[in-house]
Amino acid sequence: MKKCWFCLALMLLLTGVWGRAAQAADPPPAITITVDGQVLNPEVAPVIVNNRTLAPIQTVAESLNVKVSWNAATQEVTLEGKDLLIKMQIGNKQAFKNGSMITLDAPPLIVSGRTMLPLGFISEALGCQVNWDSAARRIDISSTPVVSGTPVELKLLGYYALGNAVNSSWTDLFTVPYPQTRSDHTVLVDELALGWYSMDEQGNLLSDSAEGWQRPEGWNDVLKAAQKYRLKTQMCIQMTDQNARIRKMLNDPAARSLAIRSITGEAGKYDGVNLDFEGLGWNDTPEELSEVRADFAAFVKDLAASLHAAGKTLTLSLHPLNSSYPGYDYASLGQSADSIVIMAYDYGTRPEPLDKVEQAVTLALAQVPASKLYLGISAVNESASSMNGKIDLAQKYRLGGAALWRLGIVSDEQWAVLRTRLAPAP
Repeated sequence: MKKCWFCLALMLLLTGVWGRAAQAADPPPAITITVDGQVLNPEVAPVIVNNRTLAPIQTVAESLNVKVSWNAATQEVTLEGKDLLIKMQIGNKQAFKNGSMITLDAPPLIVSGRTMLPLGFISEALGCQVNWDSAARRIDISSTPVVSGTPVELKLLGYYALGNAVNSSWTDLFTVPYPQTRSDHTVLVDELALGWYSMDEQGNLLSDSAEGWQRPEGWNDVLKAAQKYRLKTQMCIQMTDQNARIRKMLNDPAARSLAIRSITGEAGKYDGVNLDFEGLGWNDTPEELSEVRADFAAFVKDLAASLHAAGKTLTLSLHPLNSSYPGYDYASLGQSADSIVIMAYDYGTRPEPLDKVEQAVTLALAQVPASKLYLGISAVNESASSMNGKIDLAQKYRLGGAALWRLGIVSDEQWAVLRTRLAPAP
């Protein structure tokens, strides 16, 4: 019996030792990489060598649209992008960027047959923002237009709508309670889309709709403050196709004519119009879809002509082409309107999935010039970090600007990102 107890005790002791040894031997989780919020899947995971984090350049460069070439004889790596040529050699901290020598904080290495470069290089040579999250063992890379060419100065359109003391558009913009003003966030914003109007199916312009799109008391104070800080203004008209209201208006010549006259007349108070007609194309047959796309495009063409004759601009706030609402002919609409806001949000997750947003941008770019496109960003659906990624996309594709839904719900951290990333308004 004593022998048995001895054996059991020995087994327990050895199990404990082996368990602790096994725990001590467990490798740390693999390091992951994200570029603009997208998780990369490199063949070789990043490694830490001499307290330097090294990442596989092939995977990172390709995600940034940079071509990678390898010369086995000289062990040289070449990176080529627009206005970018970088040459480096394995084991050598000296590299050349567009003919000028730069010194890396660690030399390139080959790990499992893949060239690995230090994070500092990605930041310095490729012009990216790089963050190492040691707790999550994750490398977050935020691209900038340095890789693809001259940096783009984005314009910022801010939607201004009714709120309350907590999420007031006025306070968010001027950072002081109404009716006080100061410049503060106005230096970042170029234009205001004032969400004060709606329409009915008879073509009447409404400034006190039941859906919350109402022109507030003191609206003139907003226009005066906008003029003071040199902010352009758009009268934003929101209407949904609930109960086919938009379709009925589009199919009634008298209602269409009244709508155009009413909008053009009211636009005299503003620099332009922002038309936000939502919900077109939902669950339509091919014949219905073709009809509604043509009808809306014809209405926008006539409205644009009327506004342009009055010296006013027309902006369209549109569902993205990868949404559930395909009733928008971007090509035709882009020919008539001065700009289009791609409302690339409400995909169902928070933050908005970067791959879906990027797809929305590329689909729009196939039909509308980049300079006319604004990337819509829903502040309530984004963190500061993810908003940074959306700004990256707008700059990467050299869009005309970004549109912020909406003033009143932008966090201090998000404003800090905008202040860092956007050039002050002239």
